[in-house]
Amino acid sequence: MKKILLLLTSMVLSVSVFAGCSSASGAIGSKIKDYDKITMIWYPNESADAFKETRDELCKIIETATGKKVDQKTTTDYSIAIEAIASGNGQIAFMGGQGYVEANKKNPKVLPLVVNTGKSGTLDDAIYHSWLAVNKGTESQYQKDGKYTMDNIQGKKFSFVSNSSTSGFKVPTTNIIKYFSSQDKWKNLTADDLIEGGSDKFFSEVLFGQSHQGAAANLLNKKADIAAFCDTSIAPYVKVKTGEENTVGAIYNIKADASDPFTNLVGKEFVLINVTPVLNGPFAINTSTLKQEDIDKIKAAFTADSTTNNKKIFYIKGETKGLIEKTKDEHFVSVEDAWYDPIRQLSK
Repeated sequence: MKKILLLLTSMVLSVSVFAGCSSASGAIGSKIKDYDKITMIWYPNESADAFKETRDELCKIIETATGKKVDQKTTTDYSIAIEAIASGNGQIAFMGGQGYVEANKKNPKVLPLVVNTGKSGTLDDAIYHSWLAVNKGTESQYQKDGKYTMDNIQGKKFSFVSNSSTSGFKVPTTNIIKYFSSQDKWKNLTADDLIEGGSDKFFSEVLFGQSHQGAAANLLNKKADIAAFCDTSIAPYVKVKTGEENTVGAIYNIKADASDPFTNLVGKEFVLINVTPVLNGPFAINTSTLKQEDIDKIKAAFTADSTTNNKKIFYIKGETKGLIEKTKDEHFVSVEDAWYDPIRQLSK
């Protein structure tokens, strides 16, 4: 935990369409009272076709553990997913840290169930990465004395993910505000100032991709000069061409077998100009709409060796596709609400 807090301290300083996993589909309705059915919610990022097999596999794990039918609901908007779990219309959701904090604030009965560890098998390195990326060929604009800086991002066209995204909004806006607050012109800069573009604004134009894939596509389609998105949601579509993964200056390109929204962007390249560690997001539950016995069964199933060794969930790079890359000892572990306090601190 101390390592995570140090990482975050360093960081600060430096759903309208639904589709069923099973046969059910359609918009989420009234508050769930029928405990013979469990509803699982996905963010737009994991709602993409590239994650379908993983979504289905997790549904099966929950169904096997509880003996109850699982309706999986995909979304196209962060706010719908957050509202669904907070209101009780969804019982389980895979979320980012910021979305979880927002849902918990709306309803304290929403709590984290499990989170994926880092390669150490502990929470000490349970992180993913928030990127600022630019199109290959423009990267020299963001260098000073041979090093990448944020000095020249002002006045550019910028794409975030969603204002409820941790790595696609909360982290980059915090970094930008900290970086530019020493300048008189921007000493009072706030996150609200970064969500709208214009000649008198920080950015000339601001877009929201509504998913990490969407933000990356905005960049590669040259609708944006710079985009914020994360490594994990983009992993199925890209490969490193030059440099090391998750390091400033690394060049990525879109793989030949990339699915939507990258099918027409194969071979396009982008460069990382900023990389920030972020706490892994949880599988969250609404404890007021799920029986404790089911919560216990789902937690046991998620933390079981069979799930840890399931390559449709913990995938081996270059061999299978899944939700979390297996590099060493990654697995799901229980996590407490307080672990996300550093994310809460970003809003203060």
